[in-house]
Amino acid sequence: MAILIVFDIPGMTQDAYQQSIVKLTGGRDAVKSSSDWPVPGLVTHTAATTPNGFFVADVWESEEAFQKFGEIIRPILEGLGVADVQPKIYPVVNLVTP
Repeated sequence: MAILIVFDIPGMTQDAYQQSIVKLTGGRDAVKSSSDWPVPGLVTHTAATTPNGFFVADVWESEEAFQKFGEIIRPILEGLGVADVQPKIYPVVNLVTP
């Protein structure tokens, strides 16, 4: 079952987000498709600045796929000083893609 993952990260900057992407992709400064991700299973990824920090919403094919991604992204975020990020996880009821 697909899941929606929501990260609301107060204090995180766009620069820190970009640094996480570079580390996540092994040096590339952008991700353009789900195949750019280090593990399979990503359906959509959206990131935005907020007045207080940064917001990320992902849809993953399964919780297992997201857990594998979490094993990679957690140490990256901790290395950037973004510690104790707790995502909210919701089961997807409907997903429309182009």
